[in-house]
Amino acid sequence: MSIALQYCNVTVNDLDESLAFYRDGLGLEVRNDVASGGFRWVTLGSATQPGLEIVLSEPHAGRSQDDGDALQELLVKGSLPILVFRTDDLDALFETLRASGAEVLQEPMDQPWGPRDCAFRDPSGNTVRISRAPSA
Repeated sequence: MSIALQYCNVTVNDLDESLAFYRDGLGLEVRNDVASGGFRWVTLGSATQPGLEIVLSEPHAGRSQDDGDALQELLVKGSLPILVFRTDDLDALFETLRASGAEVLQEPMDQPWGPRDCAFRDPSGNTVRISRAPSA
């Protein structure tokens, strides 16, 4: 038996602004852009990891008013789970994201627990860490 993660949901305030970060900055590809009931969901993926996709959606998309309000409150506070990506060229990706105007939380550095990584906030305030892939 095998198991693999297929989707990861990321809550954002503005889909178009977030696309500039995830598509243009991180280099993910738009796989699907769906409008439904006054909201949109955008699915992005990576050519190097074709089975895993990220779904960007607004807090109230597909949720009750109360649940959307609660999620919006967590998003504003920066309390949603951290996203961690891995790349084979950390320094180049860091410079691409910094040049795009993304908020830098941590420049690339070697961590005492092993990886070299950096951190940003996406336009909605989500923390995004990027690690250097281990050498083969």
